[in-house]
This record gives sequence, structure tokens and C-alpha cells, in this order.
Amino acid sequence: MSTQQNTPPSSPPAEPTKPARIALVAGLNALEGAALALGGVYMLVMGLLGRPDSPEQAEMGGLTLIVLGLIPLLAARGLLLRRSWSRGPALITQLMALPVAWTLLRSHGALIPAGIVLAAVALTALVQLFRPVTREALGIRGPRATPEA
Repeated sequence: MSTQQNTPPSSPPAEPTKPARIALVAGLNALEGAALALGGVYMLVMGLLGRPDSPEQAEMGGLTLIVLGLIPLLAARGLLLRRSWSRGPALITQLMALPVAWTLLRSHGALIPAGIVLAAVALTALVQLFRPVTREALGIRGPRATPEA
């Protein structure tokens, strides 16, 4: 007679859930990347079809913005996939957005609300990127308390 136990087969370990903070930061980075890329496409098209003072400068500016827009878009994808490397580009994107927001805030007219929105987005993303739960979710270890010998 067999003494076999009726145990259910073990299921594979479930992947820890992704904190909503990571999805929020990824969305903010994707938003900034899309805005940069769309601005670049606009500059490029206006440089090619419009009558800018310097077509070459408009075209190069447009290409530069498109390439710069890829950085936060790649960071957003990395954050969604929970890759630890993605925190660096996301941080750099937000730090670069702060002076732009400051410049927009010091301008006149309709650019002031754009500066407010950009500053709010950048500060929100920075706060979320520095939270310990975000670091843990991305697998980033904090500084060591004692140096190893």
C-alpha cells in the first residue's frame, strides 16, 4: 500500500506586484518623452516646410529634440519592466526639466502655466524616484552602513 500524500503541485513563485509609484513615474517620463519628440517633429516639419530664419538650425533642433525624447521614453519602458538602470535616465530627465520649468515660469503669457505643469511633473517624479519603496522595487540597494573589509 502506498502512503502518497495529496499535496497540490507547487506553483511558481509569484512576481512581487509593481508599486503604483513606478507606473506613475513611468507615465510621467513617457509624457515628457512624447512631448519632446512631438516638439521635435514640429520643429523639423516647420524647418522643412515653413520659412524659418535658419532652416538648418530648425531642422537640427528638431532632430535633437526627437533624440532627447527617446531618453525618457526608454527610461519609462525600463521602469515598467522594473530594470534598475532606468532610474538614472529618469532622474536625469527630471533634473533637466527643472531649469526649463524655471525659464517658462519667468516668461510671459501662456508659457507660465506650461512651466507650472512641467515643474509639478518633474518634482512629483523626483519625489517618487527617491522613495525607498521605488528603490526596492527596482532592486537598487541603498548605501552600506559599514564598509566591507
